[in-house]
Amino acid sequence: MEKIRAAITAVGHYVPETVMTNADMEKIVETNDEWIKTRTGISERRILTNGEPMSFMAVQAINMLLERRGIKADELDLILVGTVTPDMLFPSTACVIQEKIGAKNAWGFDVLAACSGFIFTLVAGMQFIESGMYKKVLIVGADKMSSITNFKDRNTCVLFGDGAGCVLLESSADPAYGIMDTNMHVDGAGGKYLNMLGGGSLNPSSHETVEKDWHYVYQEGKHVFKDAVKGMADVSHEIMVKNGLNADDISYLVPHQANMRILTACADRMGLPHDKVMVNIHKYGNTTAATIPLCLSEYWAEGKIKKGDNLVLASFGAGYTWGSILVKWAY
Repeated sequence: MEKIRAAITAVGHYVPETVMTNADMEKIVETNDEWIKTRTGISERRILTNGEPMSFMAVQAINMLLERRGIKADELDLILVGTVTPDMLFPSTACVIQEKIGAKNAWGFDVLAACSGFIFTLVAGMQFIESGMYKKVLIVGADKMSSITNFKDRNTCVLFGDGAGCVLLESSADPAYGIMDTNMHVDGAGGKYLNMLGGGSLNPSSHETVEKDWHYVYQEGKHVFKDAVKGMADVSHEIMVKNGLNADDISYLVPHQANMRILTACADRMGLPHDKVMVNIHKYGNTTAATIPLCLSEYWAEGKIKKGDNLVLASFGAGYTWGSILVKWAY
């Protein structure tokens, strides 16, 4: 029996209209445009205003995807959402989205893997297609990072932005296309370097947790940078070598957009020229679970991704969580 392979058959994205530039950041904390660009590669980021939740962005991205694919929401079987900024702890944002888009025949759940949220969710969704259980699985990566960013912390507040991206998984008409391989990891020992301490059952929300800023992202930048460079570079190189590919065979590295220096290190480890690295960090900053699908949707819309292209998706995030996925583009 021929293997059923999961393929990405549509993409969509959304970023808020409000732009926060590095010049705007200079008015909030002690920083400057040159410092931010040199250390991160970020020039601006988008901020969701007017009190809208993460699901607002996700719905806009999904509507783009549905229109591009020419299907309706009630054709979806499953909705999986990678995020660290759900609308609320429960119900899941997958439930919120299901109601908002009218996907009356779909069920779903959220996946919490921080910056690796999209690739972890993609691997989870892949199983439902490969098993033959479902035909159309929606994978969403979205985060409203401005809701958990401490704009008094000059080291972290310059990094993050808000955004959403999504892909549709269906069975590939040709098993030579689709998700070809995965390489996924976690290491809980890294959790102390990147986390948000408040709001869970360990530290329930209280006056004390608010006063200690425990409801914001906490990051020990030097530790995370060092571990992210090694983790993302290693898994990107490993999946390429494991599948008998070299730099000439790879059309694009699609890395999580955390820091331009990490992206460059991954490309160098793979022997890739830097024009084979998808980049939008300069425009959007780190949108956490949204970065990879945002890149895919924008590059596809610009005609830069073609059927048969080999893409390596790679990410590293809190947990630690990290991994890579080899995709042979199917449409």
